[in-house]
Amino acid sequence: MADDGIVIPALLRAARGAYSKSIRRYLAADGLEDVPVDGPWVLGGMTNHGGSAADMLGGLDVSAARKAQLVDTLVLRGYLQRVPDSGDPTRVELALTLRGAAAGRAVARGIAAVDELLADRITPAELAGLRTGLFALAMIKEDFGAGSAQDA
Repeated sequence: MADDGIVIPALLRAARGAYSKSIRRYLAADGLEDVPVDGPWVLGGMTNHGGSAADMLGGLDVSAARKAQLVDTLVLRGYLQRVPDSGDPTRVELALTLRGAAAGRAVARGIAAVDELLADRITPAELAGLRTGLFALAMIKEDFGAGSAQDA
């Protein structure tokens, strides 16, 4: 696919599945194909970047009800566990299980596979430009304020 004349939104739509397809392939190879949508974001962030479940859930652009449903599904499928907070008995924290950490490692391998293919196709300067442009788009999104995940 040549990129001449294709508008950026169309390129973003065409490219958006590269990471998710790769991640899904690595999850399936490890027998973890039941990770729900948005689960890789949470499990990968907790495993590979030391984020808390609350941090990862906060980064999702979905409703509070959808976040709660995701947590319930991840707990039910054995990726996360609810652990009483030692400092506050009325609170519960979310922790990775061994299965959740394995899924997080599969997510990292899926991301690395795409990164490697991307590095083979564009120069380091082009990759830096891509990162800069995507970061700028993320900031522009924030300029528009909070909105529904279904906003086009």
